[in-house]
Parts: sequence; C-alpha cells; structure tokens
Amino acid sequence: MSKAKKNDFVSVNVNELKEFLTHIINNNRYLQENGKPSVSIEVVGESGIGKTSSIIQLANELDLHFVKLNLAQIEEIGDLVGFPIRQFELTKGSDKVWVDENLIKEYQDQGFKSTGLNRMSYCAPEWISGKEKGGILLLDDWNRADIRFIQAVMELIDRQQYISWTLPKDWHIILTANPDTGDYLVNSIDNAQKTRFISVNLKYDVDCWGKWAEENEMDGRCINFMLMHPELVTKEVNSRSVSMFFNSISSLKSFDESLPLIQMIGEGSVGSEFSTMFTMFINNKLDRMITPENILTQDEKYVMNTLKGLVGKEDKYRADIASTLSTRLANYLGVKAKTEKITNEIINRISALVKEEIFTTDICYNMVKNIYNNDPSQFKMMMVDKNLVKYIMK
Repeated sequence: MSKAKKNDFVSVNVNELKEFLTHIINNNRYLQENGKPSVSIEVVGESGIGKTSSIIQLANELDLHFVKLNLAQIEEIGDLVGFPIRQFELTKGSDKVWVDENLIKEYQDQGFKSTGLNRMSYCAPEWISGKEKGGILLLDDWNRADIRFIQAVMELIDRQQYISWTLPKDWHIILTANPDTGDYLVNSIDNAQKTRFISVNLKYDVDCWGKWAEENEMDGRCINFMLMHPELVTKEVNSRSVSMFFNSISSLKSFDESLPLIQMIGEGSVGSEFSTMFTMFINNKLDRMITPENILTQDEKYVMNTLKGLVGKEDKYRADIASTLSTRLANYLGVKAKTEKITNEIINRISALVKEEIFTTDICYNMVKNIYNNDPSQFKMMMVDKNLVKYIMK
C-alpha cells in the first residue's frame, strides 16, 4: 500500500473533462504537424466515478479508434509493447534494410544478402495493427500495474514509440488512475514520471450524472431520488454501484409493494444508509412524482395543480422537490431535442409553468436557461415569449 499524499491538481466534472481532453487532442494534432511530441493526460478519480466511460464517449463523439488496455490485468508485457524479434541487416546494391528473421528467405529470393549485422527489435502490438485513422489509447488503472508496465508506459509517453515501432499519427495516450491517498492498492508515481503528463482529478457531479441518466433512459423514479440526495454518493457508494442498484430494481412497477426486496438489493449494492433513505423516499410517495413527459403533455390545469401540491408554498415550500422537477424537465427536453422537433405547444407549456410562479425565481432562471442552452436553434421560440425571454437574457 502506498503512502497517503495529497492530490493538488485541478478537479473537473465529466463535461469539463471531455472539453479539456478535446482541447488536448486538437492541440496534439497541432504539435504533431509541427514535429513536436504529443501531450498525454492522466485522469485520476475514485473507483466507479466514470473515468473510463467518459473517455469511451469522447472517442465515439470524435470518431476516433478506441483501445483500452487494463494494465492491472495484463500479465505479459508484450501485450502492451509487442514481442521481441531478431532482425538482420540485408543489402542489395545501395539498398539496406532491417528484416525480421522470418522474412529473410523472402528477401534473399529477391537478391538481398546479409551484412552480418543483427539486432533485437519489437513487433508492433496487435492492438494497433490495421488502425489507420486516429485513436485514443486508454491505459486503464495504470498505477495499479506492475512496475515493468509503468516503465514501459513512460517510454510510450516520452516519444509515442517503443524501441522499433511508433504510434500512428493522431493517436493520443490517456491514463486512468485511482488516487494515491492510502485508500487504494496503487504504486506511487515519482516526480520524474509525473512531469511527463498532465493530471486532472475527476469529481462526481450530480448535474452531469442527471443528464447522463436521462440520456441513458434510467428509471425516472431513481433519477429523482439521486437529484434529491447527491450527498449519498461517497467513496464507498460510488456512481457505478448506484447505477447497478437502480438497474436492478427498474423492472418493478410498484416500489412500495416490493420494499423488502428493494431493501435487500440495496444493502447488497449500496449499503444500509442509502437503502434506508431510498425506502423513506418511497414511503413518502416521492417515487410517484409527475414525470417530465406528463408535465408537458397532460391537461394544463391538472399539471399545475399537481405541481403546486408537490412543491407547496411559503413555509411548506419544498425547494428540493422544485429543483428536482425543474432539473428533470430541462434534461428531458435536452434529450428530446436531439431526435424530435420542439413544438410551440412545448414552449407554451414551459411559459405557463413559469407564469404560475410555482418555482422560485432562481429555479425558473436555471430551468429556462438550461432548456434554451440545450439547443438554441430548437428552442428559439422561447426568445419571443415574454415570460421566458427575461430569464434567457438575464
């Protein structure tokens, strides 16, 4: 176990991480065009926080090849850097070439002769074979790996090559690591190694999680709970275990009829404190809150009365419920805008919701701003609505 030490580099959420990595990738292309070495990135974060999944998403968004090597699980160093092979120098007239041992006869048949010189070289590893366009090489859990792998990684980062083979153009190395705080079985990385890459710390952000959950069609009842209780995500209960718990109960149509089962699944995945809070959430019937889809499509009078009953007013005002509902609505519309045309009926419903003053001014501001910023071209009609434009322009 390594000694605990402080991580003093910058912390970012998933969206900020993807923006940062996109800049580095574009900047690496500029560096490569000017004959300069690329910059590698180390993403440090607690287990299950989404380091790997966010990088996979980025590779898809940028249309890059993606190769993931979990260095803590690889036993053969050759799986990372290729395997050694003997090469011989052959000559034919003024031509001199280094040829792999198994290809000597083929060259001799063409008239090449040996100079008597030989060397040990390395074949390019299988994971890079045939990948012409750019890509991301993700070296996962790299500080959990054997020291041999860490040293080999340093060689790759330094020159984008390993002895006799080179990474193709427009390839970018990203490392993921757990923090060296004493909570994980990791190898300490010394200063000589740390100066070869840029490190960022990935932090949990419930707003980013909420958008991700909406995009991935997670059970809305569970999204509501998480938006109301972001403090329950800790080192021990990470977002991966939370998603596993929620997915394990998503087929249950009625949560309140399955409380013993939910409690059992919860204690086996997210622990008793989280499970107890979730049970209280169900007992208070908060899992039955109106959905974003129903807010937009059901009878306006019914929707407004339902929201007023949920949110309350004055000393009984539930800011946590109001914030959750407004966040869900903005995220839902963000997903909807990617595949469907936003109609005037939807804009009118948002306007009516703001006009009714069910939510506080601050919540209305955040909701309207976030809805519009999802896709200004889709929500441009909000700019001509007097109830909405004041929040957009504020």
